[in-house]
Amino acid sequence: MLKTLIVGASGYTGAELANYIHRHPCMNITALAVSAQSTDAGKLISDLHPQLKGRVDLPLQPLLEVSEFAAAADVVFLATAHEVSHDLAPLFLQAGCVVFDLSGAYRVNDTAFYHTYYGFTHQHPALLEQAVYGLAEWQSAKLKEAKLVAVPGCYPTAAQLALKPLIDNSLLTPEQWPVINAISGVSGAGRKAALSNSFCEVSLQPYGIFTHRHQPEISAHLGTEVIFTPHLGNFARGILETITCRLKPGVSQTQVAQAFSEAYADKPLVRLYEKGVPALKNVVGLPYCDIGFAVQDEHLIMVAAEDNLLKGAAAQAVQCANLRFGFHETESLI
Repeated sequence: MLKTLIVGASGYTGAELANYIHRHPCMNITALAVSAQSTDAGKLISDLHPQLKGRVDLPLQPLLEVSEFAAAADVVFLATAHEVSHDLAPLFLQAGCVVFDLSGAYRVNDTAFYHTYYGFTHQHPALLEQAVYGLAEWQSAKLKEAKLVAVPGCYPTAAQLALKPLIDNSLLTPEQWPVINAISGVSGAGRKAALSNSFCEVSLQPYGIFTHRHQPEISAHLGTEVIFTPHLGNFARGILETITCRLKPGVSQTQVAQAFSEAYADKPLVRLYEKGVPALKNVVGLPYCDIGFAVQDEHLIMVAAEDNLLKGAAAQAVQCANLRFGFHETESLI
């Protein structure tokens, strides 16, 4: 039984992690931690997230001394801010823990990236080289030996799962960059209250045009440039991405379908649509990424949908942990 610590457990993603780990037959929650300054310290997680009541009635402990928590853990999930994960991951790794970081602190092996897009200077370039990017369907071999797993961002997960089979099979014309229009629910902004994610203030609106940090993450791991425009939608959770591409001359719809089928035939958390395209309601509350597409002449439009808190965060982190420790890939997820 793997002793498991969740840091940042008071947030939406932390609660989803607690739910998955609680029902995992090979993992046991030893502690739920929050920052020492958190107003949630001392409360029960089930008081903040009533869906856990009677199931995970554990206190949220202030993270005062990392070594004490690390000594009682084999596995650590960091559902923390980027700068916090940047500082905590090395400490838990030094204590011998396997770390799954759900922030962006170790996703791209380029220190300049963090200064430009995250606003801090990365102090651990050796760990950037060591970290395994946890796009689970494509990294199973590397995950088996990983000490530090950088779980991908929610937007990049859906975008890469849709685009990677086509890029790897050289089906897209390189002269036209894929255009990704993505819409996320407000839970992507986290649980902390702010005017910008107040229900009465949220309207469908693009943000971070040409400047969003997930664009370079997508490009870096796909090995090709993309145009990425995120939008905030007035719904609680889920991500839907419409991706427009141009196929190379002569590439058929059958070839596109075959590329997807070969990539995901044995991947249980990616569901392919033979007809039509997915909607948000198909994936909210579930650990899947659903992908559908349509072809007209050389034009290809794909639609990818996922729950941003699950396949875009907690479910993918647990999927990576399952692959890392040799459990069934969907253990506790389905």
